[in-house]
Amino acid sequence: MPSHPYHNVAIVAVHNTRQARTLEDHTSVSIALEAVAGALAEAGVPADAVDGVFGQFATDIVYALGIGPVWVGAMGVSGVPSVLDAANHIALGHCETVVLAGGGAGIYTERESTAPWTRPSNEFVVPFGMFTALEFALIARRHMHVYGTKPEHLAEVAATIRNNGHVNPEAVYYGKGPFTPQGILDSRMVADPFHLLDCSMTAEGGCALIMTTAERARDLRQPPVFILGGGADHYGPSYQHPPSWDIRGHDPDGVPNGYVGRRAARRSFAMAGLTPADVDVAELYDAFTPLVLIALEDYGFCAKGEAGAFVRSGGTAVGGALPVNTHGGHLSEGYVHGLNHLAEAVHQLRRDCGERQVAGAEVALSTGQGGYVMGATSALVLKRD
Repeated sequence: MPSHPYHNVAIVAVHNTRQARTLEDHTSVSIALEAVAGALAEAGVPADAVDGVFGQFATDIVYALGIGPVWVGAMGVSGVPSVLDAANHIALGHCETVVLAGGGAGIYTERESTAPWTRPSNEFVVPFGMFTALEFALIARRHMHVYGTKPEHLAEVAATIRNNGHVNPEAVYYGKGPFTPQGILDSRMVADPFHLLDCSMTAEGGCALIMTTAERARDLRQPPVFILGGGADHYGPSYQHPPSWDIRGHDPDGVPNGYVGRRAARRSFAMAGLTPADVDVAELYDAFTPLVLIALEDYGFCAKGEAGAFVRSGGTAVGGALPVNTHGGHLSEGYVHGLNHLAEAVHQLRRDCGERQVAGAEVALSTGQGGYVMGATSALVLKRD
């Protein structure tokens, strides 16, 4: 395995708050702070030992904990990109013990409308109604047209992941299954080809993690999980332009926008000195079901057009060749912009997932997405030791 500075960075605690449709008496900041308190307690790290804060509400956390002056990460960055940001600064020696958090509560109050983050105020959304589900539906239709992907393939993705949430006590959908592909197809149409249960739910909750150096990790309560590689790609600003499968940047023969995360994945695996074949469990960003199929193909687990058949064969179920979103993902557990996916990857590698545990898990992949449709992707390769 090649040496890379990330290999000296460890995640030593993760904590999810309660995930629910709504959390009364919470704001986004207060639920993130609750997650931070839980992560600090799990790691056995006092707040005054923290010298770096990253994620959505970094400055609020610094003030609330009274721990300044500390290093603060890039403002507004959340999910996997914020983890990469923190790993960079730990590797550079800017900080040693980092808390990173995200969450949401009290944002979606106009229930007669789609969620506010799906209808940003720009010239394509306001007059024409190109809300987020429709944008991703166009990308899905292109994949179906080119590769023959069928609604049944999308339904298999949804049923598999939602059934993982059905057995996860921390999931919003806990106990609400079992789900079948036909049940997914029978749910109402939202934006062709998306039925309601092809779409991630709206939920409230928080998630936080503690990151530090490998040396410091030896003295803490939980077994560390190490970051072996990571990468991120961007094609443009968030939801300001109509979706384009074929958009490329400076290289006209380069990886197009529709091949979500291909370059980021290749860089991540190269840093780790591993290949997709080494991954035991994958926690893939699942805002909509086709994202899982496209990620399986473009991260190197399946050839283009073959992910649908792979999922239908049981390949992504717990016990399959590559278990995916073992916690229930955004479809079923909660929606913390990929941080809950990362938390599940850590739990899987620590082997404390109970009924949904992947036997012998040593290597995990966790991915994130956001912003420009399909064009802002990120990946982390994690290892047990």
